[in-house]
This record gives sequence, C-alpha cells and structure tokens, in this order.
Amino acid sequence: MDYKHTSVLFEQCIEYLDIKEGGVYIDGTVGGGGHAEGICKKLGEGGILIGIDRDDDALKATGKRLEKYCCRKIYIKRNYADIKTVMNELKIGRADGAVLDLGVSSYQLDNPERGFSYMTGAPLDMRMDAASGFSAYDVVNTYTQEELTAIIRKYGEERWASRIAGFIVKARSTKPVENTDELVDIIKAAIPASARREGPHPAKRTFQAIRIEVNDEISGLEEAVSSFCDVLSEGGRLCVISFHSLEDRIVKNEFKSRVDMQRITKKPVTPEQEELSQNPRARSAKLRVVEKRRTQDDDGRKMV
Repeated sequence: MDYKHTSVLFEQCIEYLDIKEGGVYIDGTVGGGGHAEGICKKLGEGGILIGIDRDDDALKATGKRLEKYCCRKIYIKRNYADIKTVMNELKIGRADGAVLDLGVSSYQLDNPERGFSYMTGAPLDMRMDAASGFSAYDVVNTYTQEELTAIIRKYGEERWASRIAGFIVKARSTKPVENTDELVDIIKAAIPASARREGPHPAKRTFQAIRIEVNDEISGLEEAVSSFCDVLSEGGRLCVISFHSLEDRIVKNEFKSRVDMQRITKKPVTPEQEELSQNPRARSAKLRVVEKRRTQDDDGRKMV
C-alpha cells in the first residue's frame, strides 16, 4: 500500500520552527515526509534537511515526496536517539531547528501487515523497524505475568493491567497468541463489561503499551530530547509532538531542566477543531517548543 500519513499540528510546527532559507533542519521521525516537506518548501539550495526514521518504507516514501525541492536532503535509517552520532558522521556541527513527532504513522496503523492496529486482524508485529528481530509476538508470548502487568500499567496507563496480563498468560498456556484479533478478544474478556461501555476501544491502551515496549520508545526519550537540545545552534528551536501523558511528561520535564533552553510554548499547543474534524487521530497530540538561548546579542556582546 502507498505510504500515507497526515502530519499533526503541521502549520503550528512549521511556524514555530521559524525556518531560515539556508539553515540546517532535522526531522527525527520523518515518517512520510509531511513536516519535512513543510521545511523543504522554505529552504533554498543552501539549506539542508536531515530526515531520520527506523522504517525503510517511510524513508523511501519521503525521498520520493521531496524529490522536487532544491535543498540538500539527507536520509538516515536510525533511531532519532542517535542524533549526536548522526551529526558527527555527517560532519555537520549544529542544526537551526528540529522536529520530533512521537506518534505512530497512519501507514503503520492502517497497513495490516504491520500488526499495529487493534481494528484489523494481522500477525502480532508492531515493529517500526521491520528488520528488528523482536516483535509484539515475543512480548505477548514470552514475558512473565508480572512483566506484562508492569508494561501495560506503565506504558498504557491501563487500570485493568493485572487482569489483562493474567488472561494473556492463561490463553497462551493452551497455544501461542499469534494475531491481533486473538489479543483483542483476550483483552475484552479481561475487562469487565461495565468498564467497556465508555471511553476508547478496550484494547487501545494495551496495544499502545506493547508497541512502546517493542520499539523501546520511552526508556531513551529523555536522553534523546536532551541530545536534540545539545545539537541546536543558538536560537535554534526544537518542536516535539507527543501523543500520551507519559511522553508529554518526559518532554515537559526535560525542557524545564535545561537552563540553556527557553520555553517558547508555556503550555502545550493542541489541535484546533478544524484539524480534529479532518484527522481524529490528532485528538491527543500536544506540541511543546523550546529555543536554544543566545549567549551573545547581534553586536557580539554577552547576554545575561
């Protein structure tokens, strides 16, 4: 299937980046190239876009999408947490701006072969990097009940984590849990009917938790955000879009802890109703923006 993804908070993100025509900009989660295209439209021939992703399909789709733009474009298959290594390898000293969209792409959710969605039957997978050997199948079928409870509670913020973990372990004692439909049925059976009548799909939080575990999305997020702050030039901006409270809390706290960064958004920016009507998946998105403090003013004098 074609790589299709609607970029969340696109206009706000591009505006906050305050893009310079000849600057260096990083899209650390390039996906299908939505935010990257917004950056490229404002870059001239002297500008550079660095697009990073773990998904080969995403990098191929981005390369095709951005062919028509005149700036220099560099595509790297890597975890965005490795940004310092990437910059060193490219021999590029600093970036004038960067964006991290921490959400799962619509392509990954909608492509049944990838096994991300609780709405479509598929083998249990959920790998952002299809070359990785560790998948949702391994989490569901090899983690202990205590380990499953811990990740579902922490990463999914699911109140029924213990029951769900217990039902998974019981089900797999007969046969391995092999596909998303089987896992959804197990989760539904574990959650009392009264609790399933309201709120999101009963499997949403557990699927989120397993996806985060498979792709190690949380453990290195704090260090990754700090690394992106480090590679910014003075006046450079970092935009981070998160999709659940655990991510947002990490981003918020890391921004607050950096004395060399100035918060541009005191509160997170959220999608307006017009965007939500066109893209309901954006409803939980939050954008936070910081800027690297300047140590000198335009006349070369030190700033306090």
